[in-house]
Amino acid sequence: MNTHDNRRALQIAIAVAGIVPVSAGLAGVLMGPALAGLGSHGEAASSAVSLDSHFRYLSGLLLAIGLIFWSSIPTIERRGMLVRALTLIVVIGGLGRALSLVELGPPGSDGMRLALIMELVVTPLICLWQRQVELQAQGHEQPLHDLLHPGLS
Repeated sequence: MNTHDNRRALQIAIAVAGIVPVSAGLAGVLMGPALAGLGSHGEAASSAVSLDSHFRYLSGLLLAIGLIFWSSIPTIERRGMLVRALTLIVVIGGLGRALSLVELGPPGSDGMRLALIMELVVTPLICLWQRQVELQAQGHEQPLHDLLHPGLS
C-alpha cells in the first residue's frame, strides 16, 4: 500500500474506532452507572453518589481520549507522540479492566468485553499503524522493518 493510501486508511480507522470511546464516554457522562446496568438513570442511593460521580468523571476522560484521537486525524503522520501517549493511557486502563476480569470474572455486559478488546488489542494496533505511517511520511522505504528493528536502519 502506498504512503497516501496507508495514511488515508489509518485516518478512517481512527475515525471509526473513535466512535467507541466518544459514544461510550458521552453516554457514561449522561447516564452515569446506569449505562453499565448499575441502577436506574437519575436514581442513586446516598451510598452510590460517589460511584456515580466517579463513573461520570471516568466517562468524561474516555470521551476526551476519543476526541483527542479524532483531533489527530488531519495530520496523523505527525502525531506519533500524541498517539503513543493516548495509547499508553488506554492500555493501562485496559490492564486495570483485565485485573478485574482475573479477580472477579468476566463482566456481564458485551460493552465491557468490547472495551477490553479495544483497550488491549485495537488501540495498540492503531498505534503501531500510526508509527508505520509516520515512518513512511519520513521517507523510510521499509517502514515495517524499521518499526520492528529500529536500531538496524
